[in-house]
Amino acid sequence: MTDHFKGRQFNQSVITFAVGYYLRYNISYRDLVEMMRDRGIFVHHTTLMRWVQHYSPIMRALWRKRHRRTSKSWRMDETYIKIKGQWNYLYRAIDDQGLTLDF
Repeated sequence: MTDHFKGRQFNQSVITFAVGYYLRYNISYRDLVEMMRDRGIFVHHTTLMRWVQHYSPIMRALWRKRHRRTSKSWRMDETYIKIKGQWNYLYRAIDDQGLTLDF
């Protein structure tokens, strides 16, 4: 993903922060400019619009690649593990393919 940010004026973390906030929350570009200004980053709203148009398809493709759909069938798994010398229960939600959904 770092190749996509080569030659940009702003750092990769700034761009992903701005695009991520715009895509996650229902805010305007001008509101996002104010949020960035509060953090000491001065950027114009049209620049944010260009970032969203350029990076949102890339971020979506990367997200889809990492977050596969799970099946509707899952079960609860329970095991006993040792943490800092003390035995504790660990409960996990596992789908039918053996992938851990949550613990």
